[in-house]
Amino acid sequence: MINRIRDIRKEKGLTLAEVAQRCSPQTTAQTIGRLETGMRNLSLTWMNRIATALQVEPELLLRGDAPAEPKIIAQLSETGAEALSSPRDAVLPTALTTSGDLLAMTVEASAGEYRTGDQLWLRKAAKKDHKRYINRDVLCPRPGGRFAFGRLIDRDETRVALLPVGSGQRQIVIENPPWLAVTEMLVRKL
Repeated sequence: MINRIRDIRKEKGLTLAEVAQRCSPQTTAQTIGRLETGMRNLSLTWMNRIATALQVEPELLLRGDAPAEPKIIAQLSETGAEALSSPRDAVLPTALTTSGDLLAMTVEASAGEYRTGDQLWLRKAAKKDHKRYINRDVLCPRPGGRFAFGRLIDRDETRVALLPVGSGQRQIVIENPPWLAVTEMLVRKL
């Protein structure tokens, strides 16, 4: 059975041991881990115990095979929020473009206009399109499994120059980058 125990536990910032301790009667972290991964069957009894430990409704622990598509149910206009006569499917901006792989990056420490907890969605760009992304924030791989992230300020056939986000940063020049990914969407919790 597919469940959301791990997702909810991590969202609440709890460890396996803390959830195990909150169960009544208490159990082991190993048991909770096995229930999370499906190595052990999630019975109705276990579902109720873990839901109580996580302080959620038991049905939230279950995940269907196909997630429900997000719907647009209202619109904000000059007169305020108005309900739509019939909800329609929401199309995420990332779904509008089909070329290039999607990547995601999380912001662990505020920098420039990005805040801790932000998530950035980026799309790998074809080499021929790199000049179009001057003055856009991009992610670029560097040697040794590292990355550079910043505003693309210059590009020629063999190198790119990035200005890292935040004040007082010096530009980074990368020779022959294998790819660039341009920032396409910012997701920020309210």
